[in-house]
Amino acid sequence: MKLRIIHAPLVPYGEALTIQQKLRELRQGEEIPDTLLLLEHPPVVTLGKRGDHGDLLLSREILAQKGIDVAEIDRGGQITYHGPGQLVGYVIVNLYHHQRKLRLFVERLESSVIRYLAEYHGIEAGLSEEHVGVWVKDAKIAALGISISRGVTMHGFALNINCDLTPFSYIIPCGITDKGVTSTRMLTGRESDMERARLDYAGVFRDTYGYSETEEFSWDDLNILISENRTG
Repeated sequence: MKLRIIHAPLVPYGEALTIQQKLRELRQGEEIPDTLLLLEHPPVVTLGKRGDHGDLLLSREILAQKGIDVAEIDRGGQITYHGPGQLVGYVIVNLYHHQRKLRLFVERLESSVIRYLAEYHGIEAGLSEEHVGVWVKDAKIAALGISISRGVTMHGFALNINCDLTPFSYIIPCGITDKGVTSTRMLTGRESDMERARLDYAGVFRDTYGYSETEEFSWDDLNILISENRTG
C-alpha cells in the first residue's frame, strides 16, 4: 500500500477542513492514495457531532477576545481545543484496504500515538476503559475523533506536545469533568521540535499500518496536487 504524507506548519482550521473534504472526495474516487496530514492549528475550539454547547465555559465573544475561534464539525466525539504546539494528524484513508473495520483502524491509530510517545518521549501512555483517546494515568494527552463517508475516513487525532494547556480550562474537554489534560512538555520538562515530531510520527504511522511505500509533500504543493488529480 502507498501512503502520501503532507507536512504543514500552522494552518487555519477552516482551511484544513476544506482541504480534508477535497482529499476525501479524491480518495473516494481512487484518484489519490491514502493520505496523512500532519500540522498545527491557530487556537480553535471544535465541537463534534456529540458536542454540547454547555461544555463551552466561556462565551464565544470572550473566546474571540482571547483569539480562539469556535468550529462545529462532523467528526465523532464532543468538544476539544487545538492550538500551536499540538501535533494534529488527519487521516484520509480508504477502509477497504484496512479490512473494512473502523474499530480496528481506530485501535491502530491509538496504538500509533502510544508507540510514538514511548519511542520518542519515554512516556508510558495507554487507553481508558471509560473514555476515548490516549491517556497518561488520569490525564488525556491525545484526543481522537473520526468521521467516515463512502468508506473513507476524515479527521484523526490531536496530540499535546508543546501547546499551552490553559485554553482547556475554558471548556469541558470531551465532556469529561473529573480528568485532566497533559502534554509531553509537562511530563518531560522538555520543549520538542515540531517539525521533528511530524517526521517521527509519520514513520510510526507508516509502520503501524504496514504501508510499503510513502511519498512526502509540503502544504505549498497541496493545491497543485489536488488540481492535477482533478484533471486526471
